[in-house]
Amino acid sequence: MSASIQFDVRSSTERGNSDHGWLKTFHTFNFADYYDPKHAQFGSLRVLHEDRVEAHTGFGTHGHREFEIFSCICTSLVPDEPHSNDSMGNTEVLKRGDLQMTSAGTGILHSEHAHGDKQVHFLQIWAKPSTSGLKPSYFTRHFTDEEKRDAWAHVVAPVGEKGVSDAREAAGPAPVHAPLSLYATLLSPGKSLIRELSSSASRKAYVHVVQTSGYNPKQASGNAVRVGAAGAQDAALREGDGLYVTAPGGAAVTIENTGSSVAEVLFFEIA
Repeated sequence: MSASIQFDVRSSTERGNSDHGWLKTFHTFNFADYYDPKHAQFGSLRVLHEDRVEAHTGFGTHGHREFEIFSCICTSLVPDEPHSNDSMGNTEVLKRGDLQMTSAGTGILHSEHAHGDKQVHFLQIWAKPSTSGLKPSYFTRHFTDEEKRDAWAHVVAPVGEKGVSDAREAAGPAPVHAPLSLYATLLSPGKSLIRELSSSASRKAYVHVVQTSGYNPKQASGNAVRVGAAGAQDAALREGDGLYVTAPGGAAVTIENTGSSVAEVLFFEIA
């Protein structure tokens, strides 16, 4: 490999953060009133919000266009299920492990609400599509905790890749019109996983440790992981922290749970 691998930690405390009462949110990238020229986007990855929505509240009807929007539900099962509907006629009740993908294309309207009696914790992610003017479309995928236990579950992948279905509901990763793949794991203490990047040219990756211990705008705590790769100094992450990775194609990144409880980790690979 001709180029070296580089790590750059994105501390949880440096993320944009707002507490609106009904919504507690962190912004990894620029959004609303939060702006930092160093964190506008990373490749096609434009938005990574970690949101908590209080019971019986939510996002009223609003519009999107020219973004691939997916939500990963982190909270436990009933009764704290979020409910969503959109202008394409899709109505969905989502549970832990569910992934909702909306290709907004030329424009959609939708709403999202926590209709149960508990707070809902989820990740909202936007990617910039490779092609503009797409017809809006909608997909859901379902991934159990067992599928992610000490293994990588491939939850989002580019349209047209092997094993990616364009059916509204199907097994395998949800299709995205962007050069982005997302993997998720529930990593047990002392366990480690390797994620080998595609061999094509230079690659980007982003690692995010989900804030599973609860909302924390202060110094990151809770679960701990260590990220390593040949030629790079190890990076220690806690809940809410992230890591920018720039690497040559084919590089292998190792993620180890160095804490005392299960860590929920997302790994984005971006061309």
